[in-house]
Amino acid sequence: MRLTRFTDYTLRTLTYLAVHPGHFVTIAEIAGTFRISANHLMKVVQHLAAEGDIVTMRGQHGGLRLARPADTIRLGEVVRRAEPDMDLLPAFDQTSDGAMPSGYLIASIVERARDAFLAVLDGHTVADLVTHPQMLAPFLERAPEHVGFDTR
Repeated sequence: MRLTRFTDYTLRTLTYLAVHPGHFVTIAEIAGTFRISANHLMKVVQHLAAEGDIVTMRGQHGGLRLARPADTIRLGEVVRRAEPDMDLLPAFDQTSDGAMPSGYLIASIVERARDAFLAVLDGHTVADLVTHPQMLAPFLERAPEHVGFDTR
């Protein structure tokens, strides 16, 4: 299973916000921390806000923060919403030319593998991504100076 860059940035954004619960952070902070494009991140933020995972606020003291506790945001849900096309092989799309018969065994096996992958993600929340802050230290050391996160 290969996740898109969009999903990667989505998970990074949620992780960063979970490290700063209740605080508004800016797109520039997140982009600088992970060294990713602020333009790409803007699309991620719009998606997360539309899905109700984050709250955004405009203005001098604005930014974004989690809309609900990190331990209530399931990774499987996040990935499903960020990856709307979970077909692993185009030939399994019954609307395409040359589609494989629905009873074709490999289709069933691949679907079960995808479901198992998502089931593992369903067993974890955004809070699980920040339970060991020392693992985040390499990213957060690059964070802007005003981001205070103790990695001791």
